[in-house]
Amino acid sequence: MKTRQGTDAEPPSGGKPRKDEFAVIRMYQAREEIYPREIKGRFASLRWLCVFLTQLVFYGLPWVNWNGRQAVLFDLAARKFYLFGLVLWPQDFIWLAALLIICAFGLFLFTAVAGRVWCGYACPQTVYTEIFMWIERHIEGSRSARMRLDRQPWSLDKLWRKSAKHAAWGAVALWTGISFVGYFSPMRALLPELAAFAFGPWEIFWILFYGFATYGNAGWMREQVCKYMCPYARFQSAMFDRDSLIVTYDARRGEPRMRQSNAAKAAKAAKASSAGDCIDCTMCVQVCPTGIDIRQGLQYMCIGCAACVDACDSVMDKIGRPRGLIRYSTENAVEQGLPAAAIRRRLLRPRILAYSAILAAVAGLFCASLWVRMPLKLDVIRDRGSMGREVEDGIIENVYRLQVINTDERGHRYRIAASGIAGLTVAPSDVIDMAATQTLSVPVRVRAPHGAGESGSNKIYFELQAEDDPALHVSEKAVFIVPRR
Repeated sequence: MKTRQGTDAEPPSGGKPRKDEFAVIRMYQAREEIYPREIKGRFASLRWLCVFLTQLVFYGLPWVNWNGRQAVLFDLAARKFYLFGLVLWPQDFIWLAALLIICAFGLFLFTAVAGRVWCGYACPQTVYTEIFMWIERHIEGSRSARMRLDRQPWSLDKLWRKSAKHAAWGAVALWTGISFVGYFSPMRALLPELAAFAFGPWEIFWILFYGFATYGNAGWMREQVCKYMCPYARFQSAMFDRDSLIVTYDARRGEPRMRQSNAAKAAKAAKASSAGDCIDCTMCVQVCPTGIDIRQGLQYMCIGCAACVDACDSVMDKIGRPRGLIRYSTENAVEQGLPAAAIRRRLLRPRILAYSAILAAVAGLFCASLWVRMPLKLDVIRDRGSMGREVEDGIIENVYRLQVINTDERGHRYRIAASGIAGLTVAPSDVIDMAATQTLSVPVRVRAPHGAGESGSNKIYFELQAEDDPALHVSEKAVFIVPRR
C-alpha cells in the first residue's frame, strides 16, 4: 500500500514532505523463492516409493475393469457408485460417513504416533510437488543452476527452458485432471470424447479446474499451500504430545556449531575441540521444501518429510561423525537422552491405545456391516389417493407402489408376498424380473378376503424373496386399511 508522506506516514528525514514523496508500507511479507536442493537417502527413497504407489493407484484405477465395467466409478448421473464388486446407492451414504470417521481417527492416530507423516510422504500436495520439482531439475538443472537461470536476463536458452518446464507441468496437470474426471465418467469413453471434442461442459470444466489447481499448487504455490492454506498445519499441535515422533535437531550434541567449510577441517576440529557436531553447512535448510531451519526447533511449517535428516546424515558421514544429529525422535527423548527402546515403549501410551481401540472398533463395524449388507432394498408407498375399498364379493383392496432396488450385479427373479392378515393376495402378478443394478417401481394391489382384518388400520408386511438365492430376502412393513363395517 502506498501513502503520501506527511499524511499516513512521516517523512523519513523529517521536515516538510515533498509532493512527490511516497512511503511503501507492506501489509504482508514478500515471498522469497525457495530452491530445494536434491538429496539422496533412505527417506528420499521412501518418499519416491510413496509417489510411485499413490500415482500408480490414482492414474491406474480408472483403467481397471471389473465384471465388464470400470472397477471404481462414481456415476453421479445414474446415482450408482461402483467399488470393485460393491455397488452403492445414495441410500448407502451411511458408509461414506463411517469411512470419513475411519479416516479422521486414522489421521489422529498417525499424527499422535509419528507427527505429520501423511504430509511428508502421501499428501497430494507433497506428491505433486515432488513430481514437478523432478521435472524442474531435469530441465533447468541443479539448485545453483536454477538460481543462476532466474537471475539471468531473458535469452533464448532461458526461454526454451522455462517454456519446456511449464509445458511439461501443464501436461502432467492436464492428465491429472483427466484422470480425476475418469472416476466420474468412464475413462474408456471419456478419452474418445476428448479426442473428438464431443465432451460435455461439466467434464471440460472439472478437467481444467483440477488441472489448473494441480499446476498452480505444485508448480507455483508449493510451500505456501502447506504454510498458509492447509488447516492441518494449524491444528496439528493439538494432536502432538511430547512423545510423538517428529523430525528433531539434537541441540545438546550439535551446539556450539563449528563453522567449517571443509569436511576434513571440520573433522579435525571436532576431534581437537569441544565444539558441537553441527558445522553450520545449512544443508538442512537448502533441502527443505518449505525453507525452514529445523535447528530452530519444532515449527508448524515442518511437513515431516525428513529431507533434512538425509542431508545431515550425508554431512556427518563426510566429517566422520555419528548419524542422527537430525533424526526422527521425540521431545522427551531429545531432552532426556532416552534410548530407542524407551521411545518405543512410550509409543504405547493411553492416548495411542485409545485411538487404536476406537479405530479398530469403527473399522470392524464398517467391514462387518458391508459383509452382511443385503444387496436388495424395498420401499413401500401406499396410494393415498385410493383408500381401502371394497370390490367384488366383499374383497377389500389396497393399492401400493413398491420401489425395488437390486444392487447385485446379477439379475434375479423375485417373488412378492404379503402377510399380516390371513388370505392376503398380491395382484396383478407376484413375480418380478430385475436386471443387475436395476431400480424398478412396481404397482401392486393387495387383496384381503371378506371379513378378514379389523376395521381401520392393520399392519402388514411385504416380503421379497429371490427364487435363485434364499439369502436374498427382505421384508418391509406397511398399513392395510379396512373400511369400517
